[in-house]
Amino acid sequence: MKMRLAGKTGLLGGAGAIVGFLFLVEMTSGILQGYYTPLLTDIARHLGIHDADVNWFEAAQLLVSALVVPALAKLGDMIGHRRILLISTALTALASWGVALAPDFWTFLIAWAFQGFYVVWLPLEIALIYSRSQRSEDPAGLTRRAAGILVAGLELGVILGALSSGMLGEVLAGKLWLTLMIPAICVSLCFVVIWRGVPESPTRAGGRLDGNGLLLISFALLLITAGLTFMRINGPGTWWAWLAILLGMVVLYVFTRYELHQDDPLVDIRLLRQPSMWPVQLTAFLFGVSVLGAQAPLSTFARTKPEEVGYGLGLGSGLVSILIGVYVLSLLVGALIFPLAVRRSTPRITLIGAALLVGLGYLLFLPLHATLWQLMLNMLIAGLGSGALVAALPSAAAAAAPLTQTGMATGLTNATKTLGGSFASCVFGIALASQALQAVEGQSQTAGSLSGYLLVWAVCGVTGILSAIVLFFVPKLAFSGTIQLHEKV
Repeated sequence: MKMRLAGKTGLLGGAGAIVGFLFLVEMTSGILQGYYTPLLTDIARHLGIHDADVNWFEAAQLLVSALVVPALAKLGDMIGHRRILLISTALTALASWGVALAPDFWTFLIAWAFQGFYVVWLPLEIALIYSRSQRSEDPAGLTRRAAGILVAGLELGVILGALSSGMLGEVLAGKLWLTLMIPAICVSLCFVVIWRGVPESPTRAGGRLDGNGLLLISFALLLITAGLTFMRINGPGTWWAWLAILLGMVVLYVFTRYELHQDDPLVDIRLLRQPSMWPVQLTAFLFGVSVLGAQAPLSTFARTKPEEVGYGLGLGSGLVSILIGVYVLSLLVGALIFPLAVRRSTPRITLIGAALLVGLGYLLFLPLHATLWQLMLNMLIAGLGSGALVAALPSAAAAAAPLTQTGMATGLTNATKTLGGSFASCVFGIALASQALQAVEGQSQTAGSLSGYLLVWAVCGVTGILSAIVLFFVPKLAFSGTIQLHEKV
């Protein structure tokens, strides 16, 4: 009882005072992720582009996200997590205003891409909370509870964003620029919340930014993500896309060798080799396949009319919104349940259980995809595990890293997750496009084949099971705060 009271006091005094402010920050992040989706068709019409060109928005933002996270996370460790949180929020706010006021496609695309700075918010917040909770008896446990609350705020923001944009899009029909101002206003207010309510982390590493390392990893990520993006757009026969990916892997190897010889590396490769760290980062990559890559195929499958192609549910946009809503709510519940589950077992076992739920949920799509309730059941199971992993992975990385490298460790979970999402987006797009059905009259159908969807769900299910297997390599007491696992080697 004494330990539990001490833990609660530590949370309220050391980190809990800022969790409420950071909850609002994550709600804003969720609004950014959920607000624009119902408006994409209106945006395409406003810019005078084809619906297919909307894919460039996601591709550009994923690319910027992958590039900026390593540098900003490292800078957070060096000069303060709050300071970098403020800078990234200011840049996101400017980009959001650019999205609202962009006069043409290219201006809109650039502004949309730079909105990707928000992806570093959650890693920086987890690192900041972990740093400020060090005076408590269980900093890892406090960080897990805070992470669950923050992810709940994120998912709540997604729901609010999607619902509000749909309504405002109708009320303000013909004034899209005014509708698009809402996220910009939210991010601007978010900057004020951080500036006035969030204190700086007490532990800072100092030192200098590894410029050469930053150039190498940026070039590697640029080549890999660009190769994946162009392969998705132009098909698997695009030889220069394969060449870009191969060159990116070579540059990534050079980066790894270079970092091993640096006294103050951008990414501590020795730390990543530790058994409490590499499974977390690999799991983040595998998890990105489903959490970032599976929702669009799910939506298009649910909208596909069975009387035309022999499969699908033929749902309207309203019922699809309910389906996605069930998934997002299950993410929220999973994030809140995660710290409670850890109390009854260990962080390692809870992570394994969450990964198994993700794998089980998607594998159930293989036999169960004929009715709405089957899809809801599958997404509920997968969502519970996904919500737990969204909260668990950055907090686990923080607990496995030295205090002066928590930003780097948590930031890498987002970077690897983004790479996993890019990989999935490429593979799934190719699978659904290359196996598209042909109409009887010889005209191409817009729907992918059932075998393509089955491949998507199989890949998501297998990556979930692989994540659980990978996590078995983590030491039994990792992330629990019981033993010190992150001495520098």
